[in-house]
Amino acid sequence: MSFYRERRVRRPLRPDRLPHDVPGRPFTDGWEPIMERRRGYRHKSIAGQPLHPETQMMSYGYDPQLSEGAVKVPIFQTSTFVFKTAEEGKEFFEIAYGLREKRPHEQPGLIYSRINNPDLQVLEERLTLWDRAESGLVFSSGMSAISTSLLTCLKPGDVLVHSDPLYGGTEYLIEKILPRFGVSAVSFPAGHSTRTVEHAVQEAAARGRVGAILIETPANPTNGLVDVAACAKAARTLDGQPGGRPLVAVDNTFLGPLWQHPLEQHADLVLYSLTKYAGGHSDLIAGACLGPEEHIAPIRVLRTILGTMTDPHTGWLLLRSLETLKLRMTCSMKNARMVAEFLADHPKVRQVHYLGFLAKGDPQYDIFQRQCQSAGSTFSFEIHGGEAEAFRLLNALQVVRLAVSLGGTESLMQHPASMTHSDVSPDKQRRLGITPAMLRISVGVEHPGDLIADLGQALAQI
Repeated sequence: MSFYRERRVRRPLRPDRLPHDVPGRPFTDGWEPIMERRRGYRHKSIAGQPLHPETQMMSYGYDPQLSEGAVKVPIFQTSTFVFKTAEEGKEFFEIAYGLREKRPHEQPGLIYSRINNPDLQVLEERLTLWDRAESGLVFSSGMSAISTSLLTCLKPGDVLVHSDPLYGGTEYLIEKILPRFGVSAVSFPAGHSTRTVEHAVQEAAARGRVGAILIETPANPTNGLVDVAACAKAARTLDGQPGGRPLVAVDNTFLGPLWQHPLEQHADLVLYSLTKYAGGHSDLIAGACLGPEEHIAPIRVLRTILGTMTDPHTGWLLLRSLETLKLRMTCSMKNARMVAEFLADHPKVRQVHYLGFLAKGDPQYDIFQRQCQSAGSTFSFEIHGGEAEAFRLLNALQVVRLAVSLGGTESLMQHPASMTHSDVSPDKQRRLGITPAMLRISVGVEHPGDLIADLGQALAQI
């Protein structure tokens, strides 16, 4: 069966009896031919031509011949893995718990699905391709990815710098949970000048050690942009603080992984709710953190201890979804443009917060041109009126679904002020531009004409 391991012995390798490979098994000199064979399933170029991620999503990191010829990675629905010898078990734990450095060509062996699992390992390898990251980790949700990463970076007495607004769950974590552990926060508004970032970092540094800078760009739900490179520059001004400079972590859920690549803008960590575009079918919950191995390694240890990784079946579902990610996101992006243009021309719509409408002269325009490849397919708009009118529109929808979340094949709409951001105080909502008249739409892959017809009839009800 796939990834099962035959007994490792010193004998000539026979072509008809190649030992079944395991992602993460340590290799000795006698296993170099097998290592070379596995590398053959990590093609990144052909004849000098770099392969694109959408091509690599079909096979990267997986050899069907080592799984009875199965074209897709099987689901390894198991809690634990059998060691061939006690010595092997010892070696695996030494690497998993960082008790010694890895030897050349040695990778972590399979121990327990809370630590590693073949489905998750292949998934993590493929996720790194879009962002050109060195390492990656998958989690049970986007919030578990954010929480585990922040808890790794922060310690009592630290100050967290973050952009506003953030996803409601992240806001709750920062305002209600982290203070219990002695972590305070300084925020700055998305969509403003880069000087606001510098001021926030200076204010935080005056209070104590800055443990991390967390940004969400585009912001949820206003679509305000944050300059990732400016945040990285501000972090470097704190190189001399105890423990070194703060890491810059970017929640890239709204545009990633296709339309924005924060690591290229000098971010340290990229965070995702994989529930959204990566999963893309509204049938799973998962998250991810990507970045250099030196930053990922301590997060991996805490993930093991907290048990915040996802499960093998969810990993398998994500592997399925990654194969169509570019198709889905491209279709949704094109549909969103047409929907946004329709809304912008409608007399009952006051404003459309769509990145594709940014014009030269707007300070966000330069950020968009520098760090985004597309306007994406999730945005907010404001109607004339307030909550009552917004609710009448929502209740009249027939094709677009009234539900939270985003990035699925179906179009979804919700009311941020009373739903995803309902735990944000009314004063802060007004300050951040989250009004009772605001609605957020995630445009799916339906026919755009049908979406526009549905929005037209719903707007006629207000």
